[in-house]
Amino acid sequence: MPGMAPLKDRRIWEHPILTFKRGRRIKFYFNGNIVEGYEGESIAAALYAAGYDVFSRSPYKGRARGAFCMIGKCSSCFAIVDGVPNTRTCVEPVRDGVKVEFQEGLAEIPSASGGLEGKDEEVIEGIDVLVIGGGPAGLAAAIAAAKHGLSVLIVNEHFKLGGQLIKQTHKFFGSKDLFGGLRGFQVAEELENKVRSMRNVRVLLQATAYGFFRDGWVGIAGKDRLYRVKPRFVIAAPGAAERHLAFPGNDLPGVMGAGGAQTLMNEYGILPGDEVLVVGSGNVGVIVSYQLLQAGAKVKGIVEILPYIGAWFVHAAKIRRYGVKVYTRHTIKEVWGKDRVEGATIVRVDEHFKPVPGSEIDIPCDLVLIAVGLTPDTRLLAQAGAVVTWVPELGGLVPIRTKYLETSVPGLFIAGDASGIEEATTAMIEGEIAGLSTVVRAGADGADSAAERREALLKFLWDEYRASPVVAKAKAGKLKVTVSEDEMERIRVSNPPPVGFGA
Repeated sequence: MPGMAPLKDRRIWEHPILTFKRGRRIKFYFNGNIVEGYEGESIAAALYAAGYDVFSRSPYKGRARGAFCMIGKCSSCFAIVDGVPNTRTCVEPVRDGVKVEFQEGLAEIPSASGGLEGKDEEVIEGIDVLVIGGGPAGLAAAIAAAKHGLSVLIVNEHFKLGGQLIKQTHKFFGSKDLFGGLRGFQVAEELENKVRSMRNVRVLLQATAYGFFRDGWVGIAGKDRLYRVKPRFVIAAPGAAERHLAFPGNDLPGVMGAGGAQTLMNEYGILPGDEVLVVGSGNVGVIVSYQLLQAGAKVKGIVEILPYIGAWFVHAAKIRRYGVKVYTRHTIKEVWGKDRVEGATIVRVDEHFKPVPGSEIDIPCDLVLIAVGLTPDTRLLAQAGAVVTWVPELGGLVPIRTKYLETSVPGLFIAGDASGIEEATTAMIEGEIAGLSTVVRAGADGADSAAERREALLKFLWDEYRASPVVAKAKAGKLKVTVSEDEMERIRVSNPPPVGFGA
């Protein structure tokens, strides 16, 4: 029930490889109750750590809602914060005295008098490059453009930079140039430090790019201010959202995206569950299973609908050493519990992926993680008029682009998971290519060397990095949507974009 006393302390106080640098202890309110959190945590993380599972209820049937993605891509953690309804508490930092209230269904929208007005708007002109997204692709793009003297504005929805790198604890493969040997959160720190040291880069945190408008204007909504920005170029790197699955009980608190669990566990040092069932045996599902084991959770099993484990051997070997059971040719049938997961039922499937009656297995657990892939976040690109197409190998709708990552909207570039799902290394490479492309187009200082560097990166990306069989699927998908400059011009003629940049 909302307002109940905290059930337990879910924070991780000892970990074999991570040290959690928690900020100052602070107190805030949830439905009038005092809750303790730490500076640097999100409200959702602090509530979850204190044992709260239910943040709101659905509008019509009153079903419990709790944490799912933990990166602001869904509505599961909506609550009323200091009187503002529908606040995404997973990307809202906790602070002393903040008042959080349980949201029952559709909350009443505050009157217009309490909102932002024209006087609160800042007009920003003269910016060379607007980067939408502060993850690996966006940060790499900003650094590449700023190195050559271009002015850069980064817009990021979270109150932290780094994107999905923040919660990655495994070490990167590859050379030192590609951060080989560093853990993801260490890479995020390096990229952020580099960005923060650049005088020609401005960062807007907790800000959302909400639309492209005539004459090359972009609308941005911040916490307490609106922005109207007119950049020469735009690099869109908004990332991706976790996929869900349809089954009874899939909306119960305790059914969570694998990435959401990583955010709680690796970024904030909070154990997402004690007994866990993971759905999906790809790299993410297997890696998060290993990370759960490191943090002290018990992984009750991994469910995989295919007849084989999808993860790379190096990752699969780790969970095999722990004796984690992998249920291949199985899928999840339902999840059960009252206001919180108490268990799940899985079922075997036949060669046509149809459930086999009588093969059900009940597995008691308090957390079910969905690790069945990501979907590129291309909503803003589509609104800008970029031509998008459905590519299963890349996770869904993605924009057509040239090899230099320019979309059908002139001057609008794409990079990272929004261009098609791969992984952090390719996101950073694509981000740098996009950033260098703005340098070349702008004719900035060092444009010739930028063009040479861009060609070298393209050759490495396509001929070496994507030559590996483990990324063959993603490479095939990227080839489907990469067109020549001449073909892009034909696409623009037949699909005239409503906006454009690059003048």
